[in-house]
Amino acid sequence: MPRAVTLIRSASLSDVAEYAYAATAPADSRLIFLAGACPLDEGGSTVAVGDVAGQAAKAVENLRTALADAGASLEDLISTRVLVATTRQEDLVTAWEVYRDALGDHDVPSTLMGVTVLGYSDQLVEIEAVAAVMDS
Repeated sequence: MPRAVTLIRSASLSDVAEYAYAATAPADSRLIFLAGACPLDEGGSTVAVGDVAGQAAKAVENLRTALADAGASLEDLISTRVLVATTRQEDLVTAWEVYRDALGDHDVPSTLMGVTVLGYSDQLVEIEAVAAVMDS
């Protein structure tokens, strides 16, 4: 099945960023707007308390599940935002590395943000996303 997302790299901007600067999808694609994927287990409890990498991994796992339920995969992402409740840049980097490893070569445009607090008790990581798919 053809992919709807085309990643755009800019020769006019720094190549230090680990993501494409833009992405497009054709007019006949279906956009999927996902709620923030949180590090929650099936019972609604926060997992990996105090562990940024563990929470990022669970958030990615939950993101994969939500995408699959919508008929998509990580390769269909067109834009993401990774939120980390921290004031420490190294925590941002830790969450980012887990997220980037999961996406592999699909280096979708993304924003990495440190925030004050997230919605669930002991939550450190959340990943928001938009995907685009071509329905057959």
